Amino acid sequence: MSDINDPTMTLMYKETCEAPSVVALQKEKSDVVCAELAARFLNRPPRLVATCARGSSDHAATYAKYLMEIHLGVPVMSAAPSVGSIYGRPMNLKDCLFVVISQSGKSPDLLASAQWAQDNGAFILALVNQEDSPAAKMADAVLPLLAGPEKSVAATKSYIASLSALLHMTAAVSGDMALGRAFNELPADLEKALALSWDEAVEPLADAENLFVVGRGLSYGVALEAALKLKETSSLHGEGISGAEIMHGPLALVRRRSRVLAFSQQDETRPGLLELAEVLRSKGAKLLMAEEGAPAPGRLPVVPGMHPATAPIAMIQSFYVMANKLSLARGLNPDSPPSLKKVTETL
Repeated sequence: MSDINDPTMTLMYKETCEAPSVVALQKEKSDVVCAELAARFLNRPPRLVATCARGSSDHAATYAKYLMEIHLGVPVMSAAPSVGSIYGRPMNLKDCLFVVISQSGKSPDLLASAQWAQDNGAFILALVNQEDSPAAKMADAVLPLLAGPEKSVAATKSYIASLSALLHMTAAVSGDMALGRAFNELPADLEKALALSWDEAVEPLADAENLFVVGRGLSYGVALEAALKLKETSSLHGEGISGAEIMHGPLALVRRRSRVLAFSQQDETRPGLLELAEVLRSKGAKLLMAEEGAPAPGRLPVVPGMHPATAPIAMIQSFYVMANKLSLARGLNPDSPPSLKKVTETL
């Protein structure tokens, strides 16, 4: 049982702290698989990548979309599981890479979708934590997450492992040396992220009922993940949204003292997020932004100088530590969210 009086005694906290060693293990164990995938796609890259996932794994797939489209130059789409699992309609998936992301590797709708994609000509790559799972057994290639047992209902290290595995594979297939170096440096960067305090966010969120969680580009997936974790562990309605989309209709919902949590990496999306920050502050919103820069009110510290593709991974590492404390501050147990269980078997 977790001691809810000590934030460092929860399973969520302990498993979050295991993420750096998980990524280091991936570097050690998955080089061969990634090299084989790079060789396979060297002369005949996939014409399309389709991802299939639910929950936190689907947020990893959102990260993969931006990562792969930027570094592989191949369109990436999110496959609707029901098209294969319920409707069963044929689709031309020849020369397509179909990526199934699942911790358990046994959700019925994902398995049905993977079988459907395979029957329609796709190459199936499974990113799974359980290497003997049904998804792993049916896949053409398996990239293990290597996160080990994860007992807290809220996925933390397995989500980070999904992001790092996607990064590892993309670096290998693209041949991008800078991306490869960023992956190699990630375990050390995650250790640094664990040491950063986001405690400034706990008090303004402790009595909140809802908030926007904003990211753009490579950080959009972690914004979606952070919003989900706030729902799961703090019963706080967080809406994950793109920094571009919030400037349309949703901006009308921002009022004085509205809470906004934002993630900003140092790339081409940065100027737009800075403009959004000024608009939000002008409306009186309480903005908490993870970004590089000197300490300032509302600025959540990040590991400086990281590659734009790895910076969001370190940010979600720091976020998980804060989310654990926030859950306890709201009188909840982050290890046992109400009405949830570890494996959701969607049909």
